[in-house]
Amino acid sequence: MAIDKNAKIYVAGHLGLVGSAMVRRLQAAGYHRLLTRTRQELDLLDQRAVYDFLEHEKPDYLFILAAKVGGIQANNTYRADFIHQNLAIQNHLIHGAFRAGILDLCFFGSSCIYPRECPQPIREEYLLTGPLEKTNEPYAVAKIAGIKMCEGYNDQYGARYLCVMPTNLYGPSDHYDLANSHVLPALIRKIHEAKARGDEELVVWGSGRPRRELLYSDDLADACIRLMELGVGSGIYNIGTGQDHTIRELAETAMEVIGFPGRIAFDTSKPDGTMVKRLDVARITALGWRAATPLREGIARTYADFLAHPPS
Repeated sequence: MAIDKNAKIYVAGHLGLVGSAMVRRLQAAGYHRLLTRTRQELDLLDQRAVYDFLEHEKPDYLFILAAKVGGIQANNTYRADFIHQNLAIQNHLIHGAFRAGILDLCFFGSSCIYPRECPQPIREEYLLTGPLEKTNEPYAVAKIAGIKMCEGYNDQYGARYLCVMPTNLYGPSDHYDLANSHVLPALIRKIHEAKARGDEELVVWGSGRPRRELLYSDDLADACIRLMELGVGSGIYNIGTGQDHTIRELAETAMEVIGFPGRIAFDTSKPDGTMVKRLDVARITALGWRAATPLREGIARTYADFLAHPPS
């Protein structure tokens, strides 16, 4: 089921890492009636404003990419903010979509919804089979609530609200905050600044042994557009590469791309987080989709974005 190129598509969170990728890929695919609003134009924490916007615009499709996100330190420090803001944003958008008669919606979750200790690679049916990782539990609980909310509207009202669970993401328009961003953008900034200072050593949090699967943001956008175009309807879909790397390997690859010749030192007083987390992507690959961007190429593109838009 191809989407009409004249369909009105609302991308909630269009300025973020995933949202900007979604806008790029939709435009490249020929979709031209895209709805976007900045936070100043539409506060997604304001229920009435969201309801009124969706009722007035009545988009045909809705991609919910807006969320409060961050790395281990941010998740563990701002626990109340992460659960409250994410619950509010998704509640307003999902129920607001239903109120406005919008039946096609894509909700973005996260691989952190899965139990801390579960078989690898992680399959969609492992959801709610064990305890969550403590450091990002509030964010994960909010995202699980969003998944169950979509399932409820599908079951009760026949909506087609699908849920995608991406692995760890990186790419242009990321946040490069040293304390609050995800592992790869934080590494890129740390390595760049260490190189600029002429440091001989790069200090990385943890032991360097945890393994992480990384997905370039434009690849995620392509997967979501494909799911919508195929008309798969409801369900949970893991989106990833099916391959993972140690934190040490990620740091070394980024160091090579950036051109930092120093050595790595690991600060084992800092938390590692989940040791292994790789997604089983058989469900999405069975539909003919695979990630297209190799890790080194993706890091090079992301570093070029960092240089073009350096953090303040």
